[in-house]
Amino acid sequence: MNSPAVSLSEDPLIAADVARGVTRLLLRHDCVALAEVPLEGGRRADLMAIDSRGNIVIVEIKVSRADLLGDGKWTDYLAHCDRFFWAVPEGFDLRPFEQEGFLPARAGLIVADRYDAAVMRESATVPLPAPTRKKTTLAFARRAARRVIQMLDPDAEAAF
Repeated sequence: MNSPAVSLSEDPLIAADVARGVTRLLLRHDCVALAEVPLEGGRRADLMAIDSRGNIVIVEIKVSRADLLGDGKWTDYLAHCDRFFWAVPEGFDLRPFEQEGFLPARAGLIVADRYDAAVMRESATVPLPAPTRKKTTLAFARRAARRVIQMLDPDAEAAF
């Protein structure tokens, strides 16, 4: 099975490139990430990562200005993470992220290509309530395990 591709953009190749670069950045910071993680309420995080202390990071990838400005529900992600970042490809106009509607005091900003990424603005840390953290971490772990099982044995779930 191929790893899930980021699909919330007009140009999936560019979004997948950004996801790859951001995943490498997160890994260097001891955060392991999954792409396309469903959340309660029907939303889907482009990337979700967990660090060695159990802190949860969500990264929302945008590759077009129209996609960015049209996303009115991104604040729903904040209830599922300790830290939130926007990630965009190199050359993206960063000015909209300074507007109050994009919560610059809360949301971090990452610029990435397919090989690497750099944090342009750190995210604030807003700790999740313990019950939410437990539920989110358990769902993350189970999703990761299912993806590994599906890679090793694509027919495993159909057998039961």
